[in-house]
Amino acid sequence: MKRVAMLSLHTSPLAPLGGRETGGMNVYVREISRELGRRGYAVDIFTRLQDSATPRIQAVSELVRVVNLEAGPRRRCAKEHLRRYVEPFTEEVLRFSERHALSYHLVHGHYWLSGLVGQVLSDTWHVPFVQMFHTLAALKNHVARATGEREPQERDLGERQVMARADRIVAATYAEKAQLSWFYGVPAERVRVIPCGVDTTRFSRAGIAAQPPVRLPGKQNLLFVGRIERIKGLEVLLRALAELTTRRAAEQGGEVASPVHLVLIGGESQAGPGTDSGGRIAEKSRLLRLASCLGIAHQVSFLGPQPQHRLPAYYAAADVVVMPSYYESFGLVALEALACGTPVVASKVGGLPHAIEDGATGYLVPPGNVAQLRARLEKLLDDQRLRRCFGLRGAMAVRKFAWPRIAQQVQATYAELVEGRSAVSREWTVP
Repeated sequence: MKRVAMLSLHTSPLAPLGGRETGGMNVYVREISRELGRRGYAVDIFTRLQDSATPRIQAVSELVRVVNLEAGPRRRCAKEHLRRYVEPFTEEVLRFSERHALSYHLVHGHYWLSGLVGQVLSDTWHVPFVQMFHTLAALKNHVARATGEREPQERDLGERQVMARADRIVAATYAEKAQLSWFYGVPAERVRVIPCGVDTTRFSRAGIAAQPPVRLPGKQNLLFVGRIERIKGLEVLLRALAELTTRRAAEQGGEVASPVHLVLIGGESQAGPGTDSGGRIAEKSRLLRLASCLGIAHQVSFLGPQPQHRLPAYYAAADVVVMPSYYESFGLVALEALACGTPVVASKVGGLPHAIEDGATGYLVPPGNVAQLRARLEKLLDDQRLRRCFGLRGAMAVRKFAWPRIAQQVQATYAELVEGRSAVSREWTVP
């Protein structure tokens, strides 16, 4: 039986979704580990202990468990403060393997902090090292709209260090593979393109039926699911909703009787430096003020994080799911929504063009373009038949992203390295 050390230092795959440091990566680590367990791999997911109540070892399935290690304070810490705990975390992983007499056949890191751990474990245990970054500093800095949104140089240097050491890098899309080449000079043969997956059992008609229905506030409802932060483009969405409301009012010769409602699910993040004595202001508060200024505050509801098992009911209750992001490495929410039969309007960035077929399962618009976002939302909201058609196509299209298919590709990448099917050369450096 092959044993894998799966690394997720900064966030547990069992953490509630929608918080500042939780999202698609948590789902990815949990689901790919669970599926690998079904295929006979023993997977230990190592993460940092963040409170005193969490058990040190949590079972995910028969062969998969989360191992919570003591490294730094037993509380949540922002990712930008976690670099100092990489070495203690690495030592704890090594102690755990020695204490339990465990030998691992492969190390798989997620996010750059885990990559720093993975390279040491790989060298110590003399086993292959696979890395998935999920997001990249160079790409986030490329779309940053303010100095406070830029990733620190420490992260950029750390990513380059990990890239130079990893035996294989998993990219979610061919666009990400190209970005690894353009921005970092990573050789193409080092990269395997394996998309993110979706649970097509939970996010399906059967999954929807298994949950109590959700009643959303408006007669027509837009839904956003994700972290509440500037890079998600929510200001653009609010302005598009305001334009849509104004146009409908003009067409109806007065105030709209049943305006479109926007429901936001997700945890509150922090904005960059604000005007409040140089401190940090909540992004949610900024958006609420903007909604008030636009005259649409009564059309906006923040519901906070919701359990993942409840998300299918929310997707099904919405008319359109919206992802107006400036950057998305893949966009797992798009797959979940489409699997539930709900069309998606999203920015044409990152992995979203790989998840959404423009004009068939949803619409893609330029990031930051209020007019085009409003026009596409308006087109779908005004045409129930079109929404239904897109939804049916979407539910069929996402079957290729089912987790068993994704795990099969991950397993093949492992086999290349563990079974020696592909020679590994490390004779290159990231500039």
